[in-house]
Amino acid sequence: MATMAMDLSGGLSPEHELFFPTRPEDPEMRESSSIWLMEEDGAFGFPRVGIEGEAHSWDDRLYHANIAMGGGRILHGTGRGAVPSPIGPDGRPTIFGAGPLTFRMIEPFRRWLVTYDGTVVEGTVGEQIAGQPLSGAEQPLRFEVELEMVTPGWVQDNSPEKVARMSPAEAADAASMGIGWRIEHLFRAQGTLDVDGTSRDFRATGLRIKRQSVRPLMQFRGHCWQSAVFPDGSAFGYIAYPPAGDGSEPYNDGYIYRDGRMYPARATRMPWLRRLLDEGDDATLELESELGTTRIEGKTTLSTFRVHNPEMAEGRFNLQQTGVRYSWDGQIDYGMLERSSTDDQMGAH
Repeated sequence: MATMAMDLSGGLSPEHELFFPTRPEDPEMRESSSIWLMEEDGAFGFPRVGIEGEAHSWDDRLYHANIAMGGGRILHGTGRGAVPSPIGPDGRPTIFGAGPLTFRMIEPFRRWLVTYDGTVVEGTVGEQIAGQPLSGAEQPLRFEVELEMVTPGWVQDNSPEKVARMSPAEAADAASMGIGWRIEHLFRAQGTLDVDGTSRDFRATGLRIKRQSVRPLMQFRGHCWQSAVFPDGSAFGYIAYPPAGDGSEPYNDGYIYRDGRMYPARATRMPWLRRLLDEGDDATLELESELGTTRIEGKTTLSTFRVHNPEMAEGRFNLQQTGVRYSWDGQIDYGMLERSSTDDQMGAH
């Protein structure tokens, strides 16, 4: 008897995997698609490659290609670029692009293709930590990678109707996440990377995110976000915000995926950003769920930073986007960590 394919939708419809075919009416609405990718042996990583399509600049979208090559070497492509037609081969809006970067949905919630064909600037993570521009030369870089989702989608549903029923503190955290919806999937991937005059095939794991939301960040106060998938298919993910200082319960939500089942979870130990360290910082976490306390050890690797990041609350935040070498029940694999803190939070315990 044939077995049914696992439902990876997270409760969303296949239409959620399509892109806006035209500019949204709300000037603050954004379409965003991004990936985090780590080569299977930790040789290099993409600590976020993504596009932010905001309605008020719909035809001039912001893109980032954030690549860490090991040994502290950074390759970074960023800018604004013209957009391709969203209409794919089947006549539906399955394409989302900006300049050299393109996302294409092949099969909803299962298969995606991401390509980049442009230039990057070389530099070091030390320059990023010092808040200096990357000093190296511009050079060509190309990659093509096909993603296959391996966990059910983890969905954040912050529809305006739902947010209207929240407390003020809950609504503020929902706005930081985005008023609308968001889904993330862990994936396995294979692709080709062309850089330094050579071409290499690779396999990888990573995280894909798609969202359509309005996202005011005026009350954003930092975050910690981690996920990974392991060789036996076990996986985890969570996002947590720090306390607001008013006694309210901050946003803290996640999951553990084991033996084909998603377990809702809450982080009880999170590695908040408290120092700017290029490699080897402790990224250990603990999650509470129906399974009890799950402890996952981690050390950062292939780090990138944006000190006083101008894209977050007028430059008041320091942002780390990095790979992590995780260990869980004897299994080791590479996953992601993104975390941010203000200057006055750095060094706090």
